[in-house]
Amino acid sequence: MSETNELQREERPIEKAEPISAQAFKEGMANLAGAVNIVTTEVNGVRAGFTATAVCSVSDSPATLLVCLNRGSSVYETFKNAPNVAINTLASGQDALSNLFGGKAPMAERFETGNWSTQQTQSPVLTDAAVSFDCQVIHRQSIATHDVFFCEVVAIQTTDNSGALLYYQRGYLNVGSTL
Repeated sequence: MSETNELQREERPIEKAEPISAQAFKEGMANLAGAVNIVTTEVNGVRAGFTATAVCSVSDSPATLLVCLNRGSSVYETFKNAPNVAINTLASGQDALSNLFGGKAPMAERFETGNWSTQQTQSPVLTDAAVSFDCQVIHRQSIATHDVFFCEVVAIQTTDNSGALLYYQRGYLNVGSTL
């Protein structure tokens, strides 16, 4: 350790016998429980949304989240330049809504289910989500097959005692209260 208490390390590449296969990675990720979210936006009067578990807190100052989206996704063209998004973390019992937004249903049909409102950015906010984060997209980064959106939170809406919807081992887990 130096006087500034910084970690010193030797730079050297990690040697791997073989790269991790996509299938092995997917099997490993099946054991990582994740909150289920519906990420939404409205661009030029057109609403779009998708289901995601790849959502993570980045910082609390300023409040920032990240969300990952596959560039091959049917909603990618709408989201790639969207200035705002809402990240709606689903409550216990909202499995069907997750499936709707994660499937092939037309966009208009997706928003016919659930109660939707807006906050500051005008992105669709699910009124009975466990928590909704209304965000401005402040940075995008392309990594492998996905884009990572860094989103500064400008408003939050919560639902008390909503429980949580998790995805684990390729299935839903309802934790806590049900709607």
